[in-house]
Amino acid sequence: MSRWRPPRPKSSPHITAEGHARLKAEFEQLWRQRRPEVVRALSAAAAEGDRSENAEYQYRKKELREIDARLKYLTTRLQEVKVVDVVPRDDGRVYFGARVELANVDDQRTHYRIVGADEADSARGAISVDAPLARALLGKSVGDVVTVDLPGGPAEFEVLEVGY
Repeated sequence: MSRWRPPRPKSSPHITAEGHARLKAEFEQLWRQRRPEVVRALSAAAAEGDRSENAEYQYRKKELREIDARLKYLTTRLQEVKVVDVVPRDDGRVYFGARVELANVDDQRTHYRIVGADEADSARGAISVDAPLARALLGKSVGDVVTVDLPGGPAEFEVLEVGY
């Protein structure tokens, strides 16, 4: 069996102002605080002698690689994202950045906010604009019913409230 996997589809370049600020803060924290700490620890571990059997050296090297990979991703991503911080003219419809209240067939209510791929967090109710539910909701207004193919099967939701 091959290890090759097809490339992931490119995510939407849109991001909220809060998400952009979080990405920039993560970049600054990694670049100004975390990376220098790891470099100092790596230098100290390298000074201990034989590097081939030095677990601390190996661990710090791996940690530095991971930090550098994340910094590279953040640098690229911060250059290509587009901050969306305006309310659409038709604020009664679901667009990027909307806070939506939905009800399923059993009248269970859920709240979501449609955000960029980099800031999606299901625990906070923030879903990516690229998610199937968000794509189905785009352009809908209060009272509309949407059917979405979820991993557990198709589900119907009614849009109860839209806000920005």
